[in-house]
Amino acid sequence: MAYYLLVNYTTPGATGQARDQVDHAVAQWVEQRPDLDFSAMGVIARLARLNAVGGRAIDRVFESAGVDRGEFNVLASLRREGAPFQLTPSELTDRDLTTRGGMTKRLDRLESRGLVVRRANGADRRSLLVSLTAAGLEVIDRLIEQHTANQAAALSVLSAEQRQALDDAVRRLLSTLEGTHADADAIDAGSPS
Repeated sequence: MAYYLLVNYTTPGATGQARDQVDHAVAQWVEQRPDLDFSAMGVIARLARLNAVGGRAIDRVFESAGVDRGEFNVLASLRREGAPFQLTPSELTDRDLTTRGGMTKRLDRLESRGLVVRRANGADRRSLLVSLTAAGLEVIDRLIEQHTANQAAALSVLSAEQRQALDDAVRRLLSTLEGTHADADAIDAGSPS
């Protein structure tokens, strides 16, 4: 098995791609610990590198409008709701997978720039509603156009079939990993599995 992995990670891949830093690191591990199976390491390492490199490209689009990724997510969550483009802070926290404190900071920054407004919720006096302002709507509509173009450009090296296969594989992996965490959360909360 070690010979297969060493050959697999020290020669170009099946698609003829040149070796990269991940191949080098995995090959070193195979040499040092031939008793272990490193076949998953390359995939996980490349996904991590893709997140880091792709994240920087995504962040550049957001920075052009003076927002960060978290603030973009708030604006996008509100925009996707449709008119009147509003949600409670708790709903935004749940959708953006952040803490209440983190959401408050994002809302403070967005409100100070006039992109959102917080006001009393007429249906529940104990809560607030966060709404996009006209300026916020203009910013998110411009950013989503740039963001989707940026994403399309990033994946343009893949055929439609390759994009679908990648989406299917990542969806399956993510579903499995999120399912594991969701089951643990349900058990912790005393909910039936």
